[in-house]
Amino acid sequence: MNKPAVICLDGPSGVGKGTICLLVARNLGWHILDSGSLYRLTALKVSRENVMPDEECIAMLAKSLAVEYREDGGNLEIYLDNEEVNQLIRSEEVGVLASKVAAMPAVREALLARQRAFLRSPGLVADGRDMGTVVFPDASLKIYLTATPGERANRRYKQLKEKGIDVNLANLTEDLQHRDQRDMNRASAPLKPADDAIIVDTTQYNIDEVYSIVMKWVQKRIVTVT
Repeated sequence: MNKPAVICLDGPSGVGKGTICLLVARNLGWHILDSGSLYRLTALKVSRENVMPDEECIAMLAKSLAVEYREDGGNLEIYLDNEEVNQLIRSEEVGVLASKVAAMPAVREALLARQRAFLRSPGLVADGRDMGTVVFPDASLKIYLTATPGERANRRYKQLKEKGIDVNLANLTEDLQHRDQRDMNRASAPLKPADDAIIVDTTQYNIDEVYSIVMKWVQKRIVTVT
């Protein structure tokens, strides 16, 4: 029996991966993997358990996370220990800690099997930073979304402001640049496009335009979408 197909959407923060992933999965009726949330959930758990920087303890926490994803009214709701934590894990503090946690090889190894377990029929749309390079290297379609650092910082700023989160654009831009450097230069699974990935620069496009581009590749490589 053939394995279900996988669509990988990789790229740095602020390129719209999560939104596009949800739209594509809903269109196809496929499952979704928000891999970044697993690292953010680990970071939240780490901050609560106060085990930083013990890598082995953090890896054990990552392996035993009590996580549940629920789609509610078109939104992906994320639960940790039966607590809805969407807002908590999207804070900049958790994001910065998540980037540090994600650089730990033991943590990445602990979460690898959990991520691959999301693959089941009829298919999976996975978003992250190493979906196409490490987690699903044989994926049917790999797309790497990118944008200029300034545009990404502005998008993130607007997103957080709309959620009522107080944030400073200059600090946000600096944190994003540090996170990019850490993610791209880490020894384990650095952020980079897969060799066979389709690179889409989203700087000049809105979310509907990016979705249209991605779906054209889905139609070409995977299925005929009605």
